[in-house]
Amino acid sequence: MDRRSFLITSALSASTAGMAANAACAAPKPEGLRTGADVLAAENWQRISGRRIGVVTNPTGVLSSLVHVVDAMHAGGDVDIAAVFGPEHGFRGTSQAGGSEGDYADPRTGLPVYDTYGASADKIAEMFRKAGVEQVVFDIADVGARFYTYIWTMYDAMVAASRTGASFLVLDRPNPLGGTRVAGPTLDPRFASGVGRLPIVLQHGMTVGELAKLFAAEHLGAPLQLDVVQVEGWRGRDADAGLPWVPPSPNMPTPDTAAVYPGTGLFEGTTWSEGRGTTRPFEIIGAPGVDWRWAEDLNAAGLAGVRFRETYFVPTFSKHTGATCGGVQIYRSGEIDSIEVAVAMLVTARRQYPFGWREDLMIDKLSGSDRLRTMVDSGADVAAIVGSWQEELAGFRRTREPYLLYS
Repeated sequence: MDRRSFLITSALSASTAGMAANAACAAPKPEGLRTGADVLAAENWQRISGRRIGVVTNPTGVLSSLVHVVDAMHAGGDVDIAAVFGPEHGFRGTSQAGGSEGDYADPRTGLPVYDTYGASADKIAEMFRKAGVEQVVFDIADVGARFYTYIWTMYDAMVAASRTGASFLVLDRPNPLGGTRVAGPTLDPRFASGVGRLPIVLQHGMTVGELAKLFAAEHLGAPLQLDVVQVEGWRGRDADAGLPWVPPSPNMPTPDTAAVYPGTGLFEGTTWSEGRGTTRPFEIIGAPGVDWRWAEDLNAAGLAGVRFRETYFVPTFSKHTGATCGGVQIYRSGEIDSIEVAVAMLVTARRQYPFGWREDLMIDKLSGSDRLRTMVDSGADVAAIVGSWQEELAGFRRTREPYLLYS
């Protein structure tokens, strides 16, 4: 078997070596859930045929066979892929937080890979022009939190596509947090950054396809030919879609991590460890000098669906590397309001222990304004803090309604 046949056979799960590549792209049975990528593959890539394609993706862009969509397209030979564009952590996902893989030729496919992390829309537009991209395909699984950077890579790529005349196609995937819970404060545009470009709430409850429609209609300010290949069989906007979990970044190893991340991700803006350098990032939180009292106070608060275990750990990298930290591990039983949970954690930590914010005030960028920080510092209780953003939260629910694609 030659190399091309082997790739077709293994990548697309063909039953025989002689099966044609398009036939090998068979998606799951119609009664099951199918991601946008699986739907496109089942159509033999027809929506992207005849154009030079730029694929913005990372390791989450897989078919039901768990083979990456770029590898499947390339192996089939029917899609003209001009280039691949990697976000934070890179196309193949080898880089840690705040890093990427740079520009290179992908060893598996030989395709040029461009690094979009930290690049402006103008710079991405230059990449599209250099590669000769006529249609951008976006396929990345988000985790449903405003400060997760992939949705802003998508937005910048949309702006770049509008400037180069390229069309934009989103291969949609379920939001792993579901689509019913919407929570947290809205970003104040004065605090816009790479972890939040536009005024959406912290836990937006939308898929990347829905967000793309909202971005295009509410914020883009330029014409863009946008299409979304919708997920099939995702009923009730459920959090548990039943898909295999592909870690969307190195510190997002499980669905449990994603469930708490919109809240505990705020600890990145503090001097405390958010659990990087442990086996349970964002589920383990703490710092040197923290003891059993934190877990006791948090459990006494009676937060719905969550319990806290006193724990001790030594981070292998990131904050407090090599130092013994005390803290808590979060255990949930079902859906939780992770942002309310995190606010309770911040309030009790500030009250009980030496507690600080990062000197760069990253907490303001993560939370979307200086409100959370100043309210915690002033001694406000959890109810007051969470209550302070309820009006804007209701406004965002109204704003997002026309762009929702799933009932």
